[in-house]
Formats: sequence, structure tokens, C-alpha cells
Amino acid sequence: MTAKKRHAIAGNWATLLLPIGVGDEIEFAKLSEEIDILIAAGVDGIYSNGTAGEFHSQTEAEFDRIQSMLAERCTEVGMNFVIGACQPDARITLERLRRAALLKPLAIQVILPDWWPVTDQEAIDFLKGAVDVANGVPLILYNPPHAKRVLAPEELGRICAAAPGVIGAKVADGDKQWYAEARQHLSELSLFVPGHHLATGIAEGVAAGSFSNVCCLSPRGAQMWTASMQEDIHAALGLECRICKFMETHIVPYRQRLGYSNAALDKLLCAIGNWGPVGTRLRWPYRSIEMSEAERLRDVARIELSELFG
Repeated sequence: MTAKKRHAIAGNWATLLLPIGVGDEIEFAKLSEEIDILIAAGVDGIYSNGTAGEFHSQTEAEFDRIQSMLAERCTEVGMNFVIGACQPDARITLERLRRAALLKPLAIQVILPDWWPVTDQEAIDFLKGAVDVANGVPLILYNPPHAKRVLAPEELGRICAAAPGVIGAKVADGDKQWYAEARQHLSELSLFVPGHHLATGIAEGVAAGSFSNVCCLSPRGAQMWTASMQEDIHAALGLECRICKFMETHIVPYRQRLGYSNAALDKLLCAIGNWGPVGTRLRWPYRSIEMSEAERLRDVARIELSELFG
């Protein structure tokens, strides 16, 4: 018998990317425009302060302004939103959680403390404390491949079971063995897999959705692709193969060969899609990919992934 999930959060979630000006400032007028574009795209939800949101590069005043802007616009129109209270420092995370909970998001995303790898008990203690501070707002644990401690499915299930307010997890998926272990240990959680693997996650009966890098490329296209998985999963898997090929050929080399960050790759995807006023610039000291690279790849993306831009 399949365990009942703790919360029904699911679907295709668009990340909020920070438009950064030439003086390293956040361009809030452009951020407001970006939110409106994502709402108009009809995505299942919008989330802030993931890796692509550069949560690690914000002052607390900037954090508050970003979350307030997102909450106000989404609440006005009935758009689901999730706030990322992520911060490598556990105490700052708790303070962000307290303030984020007042904005009444559908959930709040956190990472484990990240300067030194936590033990199981330290992870449980942190998540219990985060649940208490969230004041009834569900939590999603973001455990990316570059975390100081990446949890295997059995570890993730055991640790989250001790903190029932954690209702989901954003993770990197894996091979057939990983999916088998996820079905065994993570059935209570809403699992969010990488956007370019979403059709596989759905076909494997594991993924509830994705906080999606495909949304960075095309919010409308990613939403249509997600919807198509309920109608023709085989066709959706075929498009996934081409999305993965595009990523491996044209995007991943910027990280593997040239050392750019994942946030730089997500902003490159957004600039290739050319749907909003974000640009490719990251906050100092992280390096940005030149806009000319996005311009070079625009026609390539529209030829190889035409369904996302129809």
C-alpha cells in the first residue's frame, strides 16, 4: 500500500532569478516585471531563493524585499508561491523562516547547515527547530548534489520522518536503483527532481514535480510539457531526451569545462529563452556567462526544442 503524502504540493515551479545591475545591485523594477511574466505564463507556482535566486548573496533587507514583492503579487492573483529561507548559517535560516512564515507561502524551502557536514542527529535537530519556527507552514528540504552532505533516499526518509513538518524534498535523482530506493523510503514526501528529468520522475512514479531549470529556459513551454505528461508520457519522455541532449551539449560544458556556477547556467538558460528582463549577470564574486553566448544559442534552442517555444 502506498503511503499517503504529507502534502499535495506538486507541479512545475518557476524559479525567481535576480536581475543584477552593472553596480551589483538588484534591479527590483525588473524583478517585479519578471514575476508578472511568470504569473502570465500559468506555471503551477513560483519559488524564490533557490540556487538560481542567489540566496547566498543577499542582505537581510534585500531578502525581505524580494519575498514581500513575490508574496504580494502572487496573493493578489491566487498564484501558489514558495519562499526559500535557505542560508548556510542555521541561525540566519531560522530568522528568515520566522519572517517568511508571516507571508503565508504554500511552503518554505530550507537547506541543511552547510559549513560543516551535519550528522543525522544534527540534521534532525535543525529540521525540528525549523518546523517549530515555521509556525505551521510546511517545509521543503533542498538537498542539491553540491551540498556538504548529500542524503541517500534511506537517509533522507529517516531524517525527515523525525520532523513531520517537512513535507517534501528537492533532490537530484539518479539511476534505476535510486528510483527503487526512493519508492521504498520516500513515498510520504513530495519529491521534486531536476526539471530536465521530470518526465522520467513521473514515469517512475516518484516525482511530484520540479523546481525547474526547464522553466528557466521557457516557463510556458515547461508548463505545457508538464501537462503533457498526464496525456502522453511516452511523447514527454521523447522530448526529455532532447532536452537532456541540449543541456549536455550546450549548457553543462560551461560548468564542467569552464567552472561556471549552476546559477550562471540557469541565468544563461533564461537569456537563451529571452522571455524576461533578467540577463546573465551574477552578483560578485561569481562569474557571469556573456550575453553573446545566450544570443548564439537562441536559434539552436528553438530548432532542437521547438515544442518549448511554440
